[in-house]
Amino acid sequence: MSQGVYFNASASSWTCKNATDPAIERFHRSLPYYATTPLHDLPDIAAQLGLSHVLVKDEGHRFGLPAFKILGASWAVFRAVGQQVGLPLTASLDEVSEVARKGNIRLVACSDGNWGRSVARMAKYLGITATVFVPENIDQATRDKIAGEGAVVKVVQGSYDDGIAAARAEAESSDSLLVMDTSWTGYEEIPGWVTDGYSTMLSEVSRQLPVITDSKSVTHAIVSVGVGSWAQSVVAYYKAQDPAIKIVSVEPSAAASLKSSLEAGRIMTIETDDTIMCGMNCGTVSTNAWRVVKDGVDAAITIEDREAHEAVLELKDKGVMCGPCGAAPFAALKKVNRDERVGLGRDSVVVLFSTEGPRQYVVPM
Repeated sequence: MSQGVYFNASASSWTCKNATDPAIERFHRSLPYYATTPLHDLPDIAAQLGLSHVLVKDEGHRFGLPAFKILGASWAVFRAVGQQVGLPLTASLDEVSEVARKGNIRLVACSDGNWGRSVARMAKYLGITATVFVPENIDQATRDKIAGEGAVVKVVQGSYDDGIAAARAEAESSDSLLVMDTSWTGYEEIPGWVTDGYSTMLSEVSRQLPVITDSKSVTHAIVSVGVGSWAQSVVAYYKAQDPAIKIVSVEPSAAASLKSSLEAGRIMTIETDDTIMCGMNCGTVSTNAWRVVKDGVDAAITIEDREAHEAVLELKDKGVMCGPCGAAPFAALKKVNRDERVGLGRDSVVVLFSTEGPRQYVVPM
């Protein structure tokens, strides 16, 4: 297990080009149940930690689902299916659906939970079928929720990476469309659309923040990491605005694939262990994400399950309901607040991204 804080001093001067496409948010606004999710101000916690503002972007209710993944899945599925059936980007969801159904388009994915449910929801909107592979450690309740969206759920005896291999084999043998939020050599376009889709959340934060902070800008963003696609989106968005904005990544100590890779200077595939932060239990960083996060993440930290659980309870006391993955950035903030290299202080405006709503899990001892 990877311990301590990885720090990259050069990230504070690293920038990248990142043009947010307004068509993405227009598309999201056209979907059922679209609404801007809350940005909670936590002044008591900010005062306790000696900071100006601590804010939590609450993705517990996004399009009627309990996580942010639908933002990336919806845009990627729309783009991928539209491209598959030869329709232009200007086509409507109904137009894509009509042609996709006639063409018998089928989707295949692998998931630790929320990604599979989001892909299945988009398949349902389009009126097409989806098959979702899940690793064996995914509980029955999560499997049932994916199946409840109309997907066929197949359990893989092994890890998330084993599930990816099974999904790839299924897509190839059945001539189906593989839709994943992680990338590898030869499979990078669709995961790129996933990352693009997450920009809607970040655009919302940019509109909400000045109202709460009296126009103070974000100084720090803390982001949870699974395969790294979400972290890629956050790094690219903020470093394009101002390289001095510090990005802190957080992972379970049982699945620290990004931190291990940053320390090694290359993508490392690691063996993971069980964690209540199951949506972050991934053993290999996305190649797309790596190109951005290896230079743009200022600090990488790991937390234990107990720390995530305690963060869930503390946020609940403040009126923010989330699961362990959603609470992980808050747990990370409490740890890095003691590290002078991260530069937190009384003028800091910190945005925490709570990526999932409340859910059941085994409370760690």
